[in-house]
Amino acid sequence: MRTLDWMSENKTPQLDDRSPWVIDTRELGRHAGLSRALKRSVPVETPLGVPDVITIEAGSELQLDLLLESVVEGVLVSGTATATAKGTCARCLDPLTEEVEVEVQELFAYPGSATEETTDEDEIPRLVDDKIDLEPTVRDAIVLALPLAPLCTEDCAGLCTDCGVKWADLEPGHGHEKIDPRWAALVERFDENAGEKPGPS
Repeated sequence: MRTLDWMSENKTPQLDDRSPWVIDTRELGRHAGLSRALKRSVPVETPLGVPDVITIEAGSELQLDLLLESVVEGVLVSGTATATAKGTCARCLDPLTEEVEVEVQELFAYPGSATEETTDEDEIPRLVDDKIDLEPTVRDAIVLALPLAPLCTEDCAGLCTDCGVKWADLEPGHGHEKIDPRWAALVERFDENAGEKPGPS
C-alpha cells in the first residue's frame, strides 16, 4: 500500500531546471492578470519533421517569442516559434531552405485547479513545481506546420517526365516525339530498310 501511495504522489515526473525548454513561473505568483514576456533561443537536439522531405536539423535553433500570462486555471502561453527548415522540392528535387514561423498557444493547468481535475495530461499539460515544459507544445506546433510537399517556388514546373531534366533548364518548345506502341515495330523496320540501297530493277 505504501508503494502505491508513493507512486500516486510521484506520478508526475520532475522537470529538469537545466533544460532551456523549462520555464519557472513563480514570479507570476498565481495572481490572475500578471504576465511575463519571454524571448529565448533553444537548441534542437533531434531533427523535427519528415526525413528526406523537410526537417529542422539537429544542431539548429528555435527562436521563441512568447508571453506567459497567469489566469485563474493556470499559465497561458502564447506567441511564436521560428526556425529554419531544410528539405527537397517535391517537384524538381532541388534542395531548399524555408523559414517556418508558427503560432503557439497552450494553457498549463495549476495542480488542484478545475481544469487539472477534469482533463487528462495528454489534453492539457500541467505545471510541475511552478514550472512548465514548453518542448512538447512547440515541437508539435512546428511539425504540424511543416509542408508535406515542400516547393522551391510556388510555380516550380518540376521535371520533364521523359528525360528527367528540370523544365526551368530546358529550351522553350522542348518535347519528345511520342510513337504509339502499336506502330513502334513498324517504324523500327522502316528505319532499318531506309539504310539499305535499293537493288537493281
